[in-house]
Formats: sequence, structure tokens, C-alpha cells
Amino acid sequence: MEKIRIGIYGYGNLGKGVEIAVKSNPDMELKGIFTRRDPSSLKTVYSDSPVFNVVDAPKMKEEIDVMILCGGSATDLPVQGPEVCSMFNTVDSFDTHAKVPEYFASMDEAAKKANTLALISCGWDPGLFSVNRALFDAILPNGENYVFYGRGLSQGHSDAIRRLNGVKNAVQYTVPYDEAVRKVRNGENPEFSSVREVMWRECFVVLEDGADAEKVEKDIKEMPNYFEPYNTVVHFISEAELKENHFGMPHGGFVLRSGKTSENVNQVAEFSLKLDSNPEFTASVLVAYARAIAKMRKQGTTGAVTVLDVPVSLLSNKSRDELLKNIL
Repeated sequence: MEKIRIGIYGYGNLGKGVEIAVKSNPDMELKGIFTRRDPSSLKTVYSDSPVFNVVDAPKMKEEIDVMILCGGSATDLPVQGPEVCSMFNTVDSFDTHAKVPEYFASMDEAAKKANTLALISCGWDPGLFSVNRALFDAILPNGENYVFYGRGLSQGHSDAIRRLNGVKNAVQYTVPYDEAVRKVRNGENPEFSSVREVMWRECFVVLEDGADAEKVEKDIKEMPNYFEPYNTVVHFISEAELKENHFGMPHGGFVLRSGKTSENVNQVAEFSLKLDSNPEFTASVLVAYARAIAKMRKQGTTGAVTVLDVPVSLLSNKSRDELLKNIL
């Protein structure tokens, strides 16, 4: 069996998750982890995982079928995405929803110019939730989509806080309002005027020595796209407390569509996730879609695509006959 050759660009929690996921797929092999750090200092999940500095990536263009980008959406991917997809087919988890069209355009331009294929905004939201929003919308055109997250730890939002001046470490939880969830599941089709009525954000922050807590809190609450649209609560805690009480990375959520198929008939469709490890699940989604991107590139597709453009059958390592017999 010819294996799909995977590269990992960036090695935080998501990169570690991708390393684990690749190992779990017999039709894939890890050709390299690329880091900005000293490769000799990196402690990988598996001792045989090859590690290189990012400056060595261009030398391995012919050895990697898909490079999975594991940087953050706030500052890493807007720069790294177009740069890396000018050399490799890529998959990333860009999750700043408001900037997706802008990011797609930059990736599409770079990938078309380089004759590569770039899948953007892959994960569970955007990603699997996006697929379900589109599916439910098509089935129930006379209705509304609703999305709830948590209670769970958001990797992207936690990363955005950690990049602020004065912050040593931080985690952020997204929390849905129970009453809002109840109304949707009951088929009441509520109209929410803003996301502030649907979910709120809770932050636990460890400050650098001498940092101005008031300024850090202000910087968090006023951060566009991430926190400004939400009711946000910030707690300042010690590093010991963070390690003791916030070491896990659970998350989850659900996307619902509530709509009428006739005047007095309301239908509610729901897709939900409950995750013990947000990064490991997100990584598993990225790896499955990397398989699809490898197949699509062999078919001649180039430019940028999203999960809405990828047939579900291409995610699987099973044959068409196996899918028909055991899945359909």
C-alpha cells in the first residue's frame, strides 16, 4: 500500500494530536515535524518521529504529500498559510470566522500560483459543524441554524490570550446559556439579537511578573472577533492553580437547525460532540481531511477549498465497496 506522506508544521497541542492521529492511520506515514525551535530540544510523543527546523521544509517538497499546519489563527496562519501552500498541499484549522473569506482568498491565490491544493478552516467548527449547518439548511430551508459551544476549552481563544503582553499563561472556556439551549431544543425558534444571548466566555489568566492586570483584562475583553462580541469574565490565578485545575482540554458543542416542513410541523435536527481532548479530536479531523486532499490533488484539483467542497467518501481509507456494504 502506498502511504500518504504527512508533514506537521508547528508543534503545540494540535501538532502533538496530529502526530498521534497519523500513527493511528495505517495508510499514512509521518515524514517530519517542522518547528521554529531547536529540533534537538523538542520532546515528541513518539521517539521515532523525525523533527526538523522550519527552514528545512523547502528541501522536502518532494517528500511530503500534505503538510498539516498547526499554528494559531490569530497571528501564525495568516502568514504561514500562504507561505507554506506555495510549496506544499496543506490542511489548516483557521478558525477566525469573520476573516475566513479574506483568508480563503489569500490561500487560493497562493495555491493556484504554486499549483498546490489548500484546505482551509478544517476541524470541528469551522469544519464538521460547517458541513452540518449546510446539510441542515438544505433539508430545512424554512428555519434557523443555532450553534452552542461548551462548556469547553477553546484552543484558538486561549492562544489569542497567551499572545497578549503581560500574559504568562492562560486558558479560556466557552459556556452556553442553558435557557437559550432549552428554547432551541423545544422548537421555540427563538430570535437572538446577538451572540451575547447565546454563550459567554470565561478566562483564567496567569500574569507575567509586574504586569498590569487591569490593562490585560481590558485587552482581552476588547479583542475583536474573539471576546468583544461576548460577555467575558476574566479570573487571574497562579500558575500552580492553572496546572492543577485546568490541565485537561475538554470541549464540545452542538449545531441545531429548527424549522418547519409545513405550517404546524416543526423539526429539530442536531449534531453534537463531547470531547475529552479538543486538540486530539481536531487533529483527527485534520488528518482525515489530509487523506481527502491527497486524493483530490491526484485528481488535479488546485487552489483553496473548504470542507464544503470535499466529498465525505474521500475522508475514508475504506474502498467504495466497503463503504457501500458497511457504512451506507
